Amino acid sequence: MKINKAAIIGFGAIGCVYGKKLYKLMGNNFAVVAGGKRAERLRQNGETINGEKIMPFVVEPDNKGWKADLIIFSVKNYQLDSAINDVKNLVAPSTVILTIMNGVSAREKISVAYPNNTVLYGLSKADSERTEDGINCTWEGVIQFGEADNTVMSDEVNAVKELFDTATIPNEVCVDMLRAIWIKFMRNVSMNQLSAITGATYGGFINIPELKKALREVMEEVMSVAQRKGINITKDDIDESVKAISGSDPLGKTSMLQDIEAKRKSEVDSFSGVIIEEGKKLGVPTPWNDRIYLLIKIKEKLY
Repeated sequence: MKINKAAIIGFGAIGCVYGKKLYKLMGNNFAVVAGGKRAERLRQNGETINGEKIMPFVVEPDNKGWKADLIIFSVKNYQLDSAINDVKNLVAPSTVILTIMNGVSAREKISVAYPNNTVLYGLSKADSERTEDGINCTWEGVIQFGEADNTVMSDEVNAVKELFDTATIPNEVCVDMLRAIWIKFMRNVSMNQLSAITGATYGGFINIPELKKALREVMEEVMSVAQRKGINITKDDIDESVKAISGSDPLGKTSMLQDIEAKRKSEVDSFSGVIIEEGKKLGVPTPWNDRIYLLIKIKEKLY
């Protein structure tokens, strides 16, 4: 299998980072899926990433003449239902779908919508934010992706890896993708949400002992849920997650803090909301997430 045409839905702070590289490699064989005013703005103004403007090919949802070999989902979780519908005309029987969205539930929802297609697990790690001048990316990070178990890599995984390698997109196929996704989820549930409540940048998690303590306790709560689900996450993973923050830009902001500051809807339902629901099903107490959920919901209602 070879990927000749690729599309991305969700051309925001993260999607742009990787979409730019696919655009440079593939030209008009790479498309951004967008409709309405968003499509019009992209066609007229393009997008600027680290001072460089690109003008990607835009495919609207009602376009029935353009099929993709690969579709990447990079939307917010609350946009997923509409995104699933928006790409339906791009999906062929052999189309591979990859989600690099936050959380742990997107891949399952996409699989239900497209049961006959290969839907890969995935996540992205990058430091990027939208500013008045466009997208500012300080770290490209890496896309980790694959099937649930990649002891033997499938043709679809190999094809996506070949594309990413050629486009110089940093990537890694993890043997155990469920573990990788839950480690990233643990970081999102803790750091993203605590930053949204406190306003702390990455530097706050490095320099404020009380915030670092709260960070660890929220991670431990997520770890307890994951372990009850049979996912191998330990306190060593928490230690490594806390240690990794020291390599971040101290003034950098999590995506959820950016959303709260811009008075946008947050992904709290896909973070604390999921942990609370899983905790109830599995008999795991989630007091930190119970309170975090309420506080972020209050913040949103105060916009």
